[in-house]
Amino acid sequence: MKKTVFGLTVASLALLANTAFADTQLKLVEVITSPARTETLKEMVSAYEAANPGVTVEIVSLPWGQAYEKLATMVAGGDVPDVVEMPDKWQALYAGAGKLASLEDHIKAWEHGPTLTDKTMAMARLAGGTAYSVPYGFYLRAMFYNKKLLAEAGVAKPPKTMEEFHDALAKVSALDGKSGYCLRGSRGGHSGWLMNAAAMNGSADFFTADGKSTLNTPEAIKGYQELIDIYQEGLAPKDSVNWGFNEIVAGFYSGTCAFLDQDPDALIAVQERMDNADFAVIPMPTGPHGKAYPTIGFVGWSIFNTTEHESDAWKLVAHLSDPENNKVWARKVGVIPVHTGADKDPYFQTEQFAGWFETLNGADYVPLVLPHQLEGFGYFADTIAVETAQQALLGEITAKEMADQWADYMNEEYTKWKANQ
Repeated sequence: MKKTVFGLTVASLALLANTAFADTQLKLVEVITSPARTETLKEMVSAYEAANPGVTVEIVSLPWGQAYEKLATMVAGGDVPDVVEMPDKWQALYAGAGKLASLEDHIKAWEHGPTLTDKTMAMARLAGGTAYSVPYGFYLRAMFYNKKLLAEAGVAKPPKTMEEFHDALAKVSALDGKSGYCLRGSRGGHSGWLMNAAAMNGSADFFTADGKSTLNTPEAIKGYQELIDIYQEGLAPKDSVNWGFNEIVAGFYSGTCAFLDQDPDALIAVQERMDNADFAVIPMPTGPHGKAYPTIGFVGWSIFNTTEHESDAWKLVAHLSDPENNKVWARKVGVIPVHTGADKDPYFQTEQFAGWFETLNGADYVPLVLPHQLEGFGYFADTIAVETAQQALLGEITAKEMADQWADYMNEEYTKWKANQ
């Protein structure tokens, strides 16, 4: 006679246990969605499922334009994913709200943890000093240039300084129907203004030791004025005051303008339409202090601490983040990989990637980490900076008036952030 436990046979209990194991399901939310990257993600997830029998992964793809609001609604409504694609500017918000799991112990025990670069771990710990994500790549600013246009304009070599850059823009803009610079005047253009301010300040610090914004120093104002002058002198297309990402990238690959400062994600569209022999990528021009401060951003994989399957969730993050998968993902989405040795891969040993790796490894280039720890920085970047920068470009306000508005807002946000520490 079979033993029973509260009316269930031992065999039945075993069957229930196996069924429970087989029903383990993870929800992964991607927030920077496109058909090609989603397909790549599905392939990687399928390999994870094959290696982890009994675990299935539901992929929820959110359109980038509404991703912030949709993810926030999911979390507020209790539909919290296990794993999420986490942009840098959201990480501080969710970590600060106590919603993300620390990945420190997982990374420490991971066989590939030691090959994560120092910058990768610094970014992982950006929110309060604890690793709340495994970054999957860097969006690092560098300068694309059109070799043919520079040659036609008589520019002997690509510029290394801001002064040489302005001179090159003027020479290209003298060509019939051509402009020097693909200026990003609309959403996302804040990076250009902040890089110029940092280069003139000679510092990557957004606040002084006593918590005052550096965005309206006399030096920073000179940096803003440089961009205003570029636009008002006709060294950028007139309609670039309204250009966003798609427009500036199209402006470059169409040959409308000779220079484009962008992250590696722009390389995908450019390489589809230009021969590699016709363009290259160099570090951002240095300022009067001999340094350039290119913005650096990242996206990674995070785990919500409400998950009931943290071990499986971590295995998924580790799988997506291992060196081989990371290289595949970096190529597909246009980021710089996060493991040491990636620059030795033949795929990345080209003129087109040289500017980014030189930036990461060069002493003259200090990556500018934007203050995403401030809850109101997203509103500043997407709304305040866009509106006021466009006013400045059009001559409706001065560089100083814009700078003072920015500094006042940032001072207020810093005070609120500091009070919560």
